[in-house]
Amino acid sequence: MLCLTLTGSTLEENRALVERNRTWISLAELRLDHLHPDEQKIASSFPSTVDLPVILTLRRTIDGGKCTLAEKQRLQLLYEASKGDFAYVDIEDDVKKGDLKFKDPLFEQKVDMEVSLRQRGIKIIRSYHNFECVPADIFGRISKLAAKGDIPKVAVTPNNLMDIITLFRVQQELSDVQEKIIIGMGEFGICTRILYKKCGSLLSFCSDSQAAPGHVGAQAMSTLYRADKLDEKTHIFGIIGNPVYHTASPKIHNPGFEAIRYNAVYVPFLVDSVRAFFKLAEMLQIHGFSVTVPHKRSVQPYLGRITREVKQIGSCNTVVRIQNMWKGMNTDYYGFLAPISEEIGKGAIRHALVIGAGGASRAVVWALHNHGVKVTILNRSQEHARSLASETMSNYDTLERGHLYNGAADLVVQTTSVGMGELSSMDPCPSFSFTGNEIAYELVYEPKETVFLKKAKDAGCRIVNGSQMLMEQGKLQFEAFTGYHYPHWIQADL
Repeated sequence: MLCLTLTGSTLEENRALVERNRTWISLAELRLDHLHPDEQKIASSFPSTVDLPVILTLRRTIDGGKCTLAEKQRLQLLYEASKGDFAYVDIEDDVKKGDLKFKDPLFEQKVDMEVSLRQRGIKIIRSYHNFECVPADIFGRISKLAAKGDIPKVAVTPNNLMDIITLFRVQQELSDVQEKIIIGMGEFGICTRILYKKCGSLLSFCSDSQAAPGHVGAQAMSTLYRADKLDEKTHIFGIIGNPVYHTASPKIHNPGFEAIRYNAVYVPFLVDSVRAFFKLAEMLQIHGFSVTVPHKRSVQPYLGRITREVKQIGSCNTVVRIQNMWKGMNTDYYGFLAPISEEIGKGAIRHALVIGAGGASRAVVWALHNHGVKVTILNRSQEHARSLASETMSNYDTLERGHLYNGAADLVVQTTSVGMGELSSMDPCPSFSFTGNEIAYELVYEPKETVFLKKAKDAGCRIVNGSQMLMEQGKLQFEAFTGYHYPHWIQADL
């Protein structure tokens, strides 16, 4: 089940949120702590105005919420709101039993909130939050919460991939706890939100407003990742990197899987340790994955076989499981060539300028060299340029001397990160000027028009943007992963 966390300040705003996301969700969580005080007083009416089960939550600031009331007042407010037709009420694990007994004006004696909820068929979620780490006793904590007869919920913060392995172990360690909610918060935890069923979790939370660290939107969870439709037979693929969440690759692979009705999902994994990821890959029976910065070299010691391109380039961007071993490939090589293959075939590209000498440029320079193109590498660090040039029998120079190559190249390839993120307003080689006769090829795919491409476009050049290469190399990865051609009718939203 996918649960939409509602963080509107009014009940009407929250109803609109439910309506907008209704196609993708199975239940909603009403966050009392986000409501205006006047709206909190009438919150008990909310469940009867929406057509899905609702969780009632009033979260303290120490647990990531906004409620600053004294504890007695907070629990009284939660009790009053819980008189509505809610399916679940969330109560923190450290709330004492005695604190849940209230004087109700309608009754002569004290009312026990827990007893009252159970009598009305409302399930209690007992929640534990930790915004610092995954505690060493997490399995014990879950068992202890479950022993009370309630649904245990743990929302913890993994700080590395070993913590993620711990969260995915919950299901095998505590398979006897039928209903539980397991959440890995923050960036490391996003894969546990998408693959929540692999943690044995009853549901996964999502929101339009990043209501908690690592929340993914309801539409992306349901339509891009199909998180609520995954089952035991789903093949898991992914992409590893650090950082990794900027990647558009899930928008290539997941629509492709769905189009050919292949039961698979492609998930981003933030990876700090390649060794730990291979442990996780065995545990989750991952069938293949893409590799991005900074792991394209560090995965290689774990591979049983590598292709000729990986051996030559020294860079691996695709790993697949074949006959109980891992095979490494490089689809960047052929993905780069695809948009310019016609010009290369006709001999229209004889000399290329490649800006940058980092990991991304290696596949580019080798691909051009292997197809008889003379390459000059321009780089800020002359030493790095010299090293790659000596491997590939290319020429090299510094970025400051780019003006010396004005009009000398048929193809100019931009392989650095300049143009994206904080560097979006920068020109990777200010000293170089286009004549209009060049093909300008940008590897950055977000934004779609970088300073480099705009400069080339203004000069009248033919341009190739990074999304074309991304798509072409992605199609090759898709074939390696599934054994099927990428469906030609799919237009990925890159």
